[in-house]
Amino acid sequence: MADIRPFCGVHYDPSLVKDLAKVLCPPYDVITPQMQQELYKRSDSNFVRIEFGRELPSDKNTDNRYTRAAATLEKWLGKGVLTVDKKPSIYVADHHFTHRGKKYRRRSINCLVKLEEWDKMIVRPHEGTQSRPKGDRISLLWALKADTSPIMGLYDGYAKQMSSLLDKQTAGKPILSADNGNEESYRLWAVTGEEAIRQISDFLADRPLYIADGHHRYESALTYRRERRATSSTLAEQEPFDFVMMTLVDFTDPGLVILPSHRLVRGLSPSALDGLMAGLKTCFDVEEISLNKNDTLSQINKLLSGDKDEVKLILYGLSQERFLLLRLRDFNIVGPMIPYFHSELYQRLDVSIVDHVILEELLGLTHDNVRAFLDYTNDAIEAIGSVAEKEYQLAVIVNPVKPGVIKAIADSGDRMPRKSTYFYPKTPAGLVFYRFGK
Repeated sequence: MADIRPFCGVHYDPSLVKDLAKVLCPPYDVITPQMQQELYKRSDSNFVRIEFGRELPSDKNTDNRYTRAAATLEKWLGKGVLTVDKKPSIYVADHHFTHRGKKYRRRSINCLVKLEEWDKMIVRPHEGTQSRPKGDRISLLWALKADTSPIMGLYDGYAKQMSSLLDKQTAGKPILSADNGNEESYRLWAVTGEEAIRQISDFLADRPLYIADGHHRYESALTYRRERRATSSTLAEQEPFDFVMMTLVDFTDPGLVILPSHRLVRGLSPSALDGLMAGLKTCFDVEEISLNKNDTLSQINKLLSGDKDEVKLILYGLSQERFLLLRLRDFNIVGPMIPYFHSELYQRLDVSIVDHVILEELLGLTHDNVRAFLDYTNDAIEAIGSVAEKEYQLAVIVNPVKPGVIKAIADSGDRMPRKSTYFYPKTPAGLVFYRFGK
């Protein structure tokens, strides 16, 4: 099904860049303005200058963040800061990290995947997107002719022979290592043997791939490919830009951590807040619970645990001392509030009920204006704190989505509401990337 290929990766030269942790950066979509400034200061060679460079007041068509990224890429290649591997490789990466005091290792396979339109169901999305980030990534593709940060994908069907093969390929010294000193480290190995590459490619080709993180990047790559082919009649049937770099993780990998995406709301009128409780009671059994300020996270986790088929949410903001535990009373009450064309699985998701029932139906936020009122966080304590500090009016706390649900939604051809999942931690940009042209 999927066409998997090795590639000659571009990465920092460890003989010149001694501390790799100082030059890696997060993917563009989580880089805040403050983080961007800190990354610029961290190292003159920090990858943020390519992945998500500064915008300047003097920017114009011939001098902007994209042209500067392209110039920086050429400069670093010329100086040897970045090097290009001579042999096509499939790269195996181990990402070690700590979450809530527990240590994890997430293993991924970094390779090229042939771009396929969604309707072929070879590569399957699970979440909706918005247009603005795609425009940014398309501009960067035109300027760099490179995939700077990998799309995180998932595959189903962990096999013992695959596990032992990857263990064998990672037995030697990695080509790159980084430790950021914050309980997070990376190791990267290059698999160059033809037989090992064939075995990995054949294993992955037998199953569909699921976009976990990077829907915008995949859709941008599809759009870029269409634009390139529309502007030239002399292209070969298969060009380097027909492939995109992905980092693939097994659904059952013990290091696959998916965090919830809690909703934060602001800008509501007093009348909207005044009528919210009555509206909630038409759909939910509502229980007011005193906030345990000494151990709020444990309290939230305990309240939201239980029957996986029961929809339970926590809403905070109508009182500073208490929050509301919401139990969906009857799906038949809220079903008509959710667009009929979505699958039943979509309609029963916590985030679907929050977005369509609470935000749209009860608070009157429309699909067109909801973005002006809504933010997201994967940290429940941060959500509660930001409401307590009056930065937001409401926080809606949800359970994380399970990997099996992601697969089922994608297999049905549906997509979850945008910002339904947060894969933790993000795969860094700059560890290895794919340059498909000059």
